[in-house]
Amino acid sequence: MHRIVIVAFPPAQLLDVSGPLDVFSMANGAAQAAGTCAPYELVLAGPQAGPVPTTSGVALIATHSLYDPDLRADTLLLAGGAGARMAIRDTGLVAALTALCCRAGRVGSICTGAFPLAATGLLDKARATTHWAHFDEFAGLFPNVELDRHALFVNDGRCHSSAGISAGIDYALALVEADLGRKLALQVAQGLVVFLKRPGGQAQFSAQLAAEAAAPDPDRFSVLAGWMADNLAGDLSVPILADRMAMSPRNFARRFAETMQIAPGKYVERLRVDAARRLLTGSDLPLQRVAARCGFASAEAMRVAFKKHIDTAPNAFRARFRTTAGGDRSA
Repeated sequence: MHRIVIVAFPPAQLLDVSGPLDVFSMANGAAQAAGTCAPYELVLAGPQAGPVPTTSGVALIATHSLYDPDLRADTLLLAGGAGARMAIRDTGLVAALTALCCRAGRVGSICTGAFPLAATGLLDKARATTHWAHFDEFAGLFPNVELDRHALFVNDGRCHSSAGISAGIDYALALVEADLGRKLALQVAQGLVVFLKRPGGQAQFSAQLAAEAAAPDPDRFSVLAGWMADNLAGDLSVPILADRMAMSPRNFARRFAETMQIAPGKYVERLRVDAARRLLTGSDLPLQRVAARCGFASAEAMRVAFKKHIDTAPNAFRARFRTTAGGDRSA
């Protein structure tokens, strides 16, 4: 069996631990239902064996201590939470964690589990991500790590990292797909009622969600925002949008910007970039057809928008995010 050890640092983020565990557990069940052996052995470790408090108030039980020199992992995952960010201050813990990482075949982090992973030095000169709310904190503490602010999860050789909280499920599904194949990974995703590959490409959150989260009154333009997302290839100019809202173009542009905290034109462009991300990572369509489907005037116009919003070209984005999360794997 392939041994997966998840390390939780008290207080841990519960979903960072339980989400991936459910993915791997359901992969075991799917494999057994197909008449094969369970592929994964699942182990929870902590600074000490025993109860591990979580930020949800429900304790987990670690069966192993990360200080145990005999603890081995084929895949080692570091869960996030407030405890993970505090753990980097404990030099003894970081030393023990470094030794444990060196004994593992594949190492990954979930959410702010990237903090203790980076503290080991294994992410130096490598690309990594973490929860969006802690980007600046992470960048200040670990300037030698190339922080990817646009990725849902990152595979940079032996070391992996994934974004905030529920992204641990996306990452675990990617590992299952790499280890056991797409068919079984789809079964697991269906059982969990989640996407095998989340819509929105690899972004931690969509332009629509970001705008609505910042809006003081997100309901005011929510119906229009949904219609815009469904009609990206059409004319989404201010006069057309204003007409749908029975407003003058000038009044609409002002009210939309006040409510959504972003000008209508910029919002449309971000929606189109999000849609292009989905097509670039989920299809083989040429760039010109992707641009047309998403409402860009040309592939060049799409390239300019990508450079402005995510600082990369569409073809480079496709090449980066269509790679598997599998990486190195020891049996």
